[in-house]
Amino acid sequence: MKKKLVVLSGAGMSQESGLKTFRDMGGLWEQYDVTEVATPEAWDRDPALVLRFYNERRKQLFHSEPNAGHHGIAELQQWFDVDVITQNVDNLHERAGSTRVLHLHGELMKARSTIDPFLIYELESWALDLGDQCEKGSQLRPHIVWFGEPVPEIPRAIGIVETADILVVIGTSLAVYPAAGLVNYARRETPIFVVDPGRPEVYRENVTYIVEKAGKGVVKLKEELRKLM
Repeated sequence: MKKKLVVLSGAGMSQESGLKTFRDMGGLWEQYDVTEVATPEAWDRDPALVLRFYNERRKQLFHSEPNAGHHGIAELQQWFDVDVITQNVDNLHERAGSTRVLHLHGELMKARSTIDPFLIYELESWALDLGDQCEKGSQLRPHIVWFGEPVPEIPRAIGIVETADILVVIGTSLAVYPAAGLVNYARRETPIFVVDPGRPEVYRENVTYIVEKAGKGVVKLKEELRKLM
């Protein structure tokens, strides 16, 4: 029986694929504070601007490919029962071949109804515009958890982490809550591997740090995981 390996990934996972993080933008998009185009208040104030911001993010995603880190995580499915919990809204884990991916902060390639949050649609192109409506006649919005909104998938993510035989944290500063608190739900005896050049501290026993970006870090991670197989 395969051991249960849970991967918690963040923005650094996709940086090597050329996807800019809010931090990479220096807090600004064009002349706008990025937090001002990623809030419910921004949507109420200027939905066209918010849609344009996410259309630009989708255009970028259309020209990006999974990197070695994404592929390396997908390859771990040969030896482990793998769940990926990601803070990223891109679909690069899936495109690399990971089959169980939970998106904490939503999915860029999906839209949802503004009157029925359970009506969610796959997008086939980068464009989502004013006038695009759900089957109930309401405007579609990005299927993204904005700043100030609850994170509905957290309870499910906690349940996954609690079952982990091995926990891998990769490409995240562990500074954004509630996602950062997930590591605290791993069992005491669960080994934790942290892959990030910034070496975010995890105040637990049995933690191994791999101070590398995702691509090189996953190669070293595989070497460490072979010891646990």
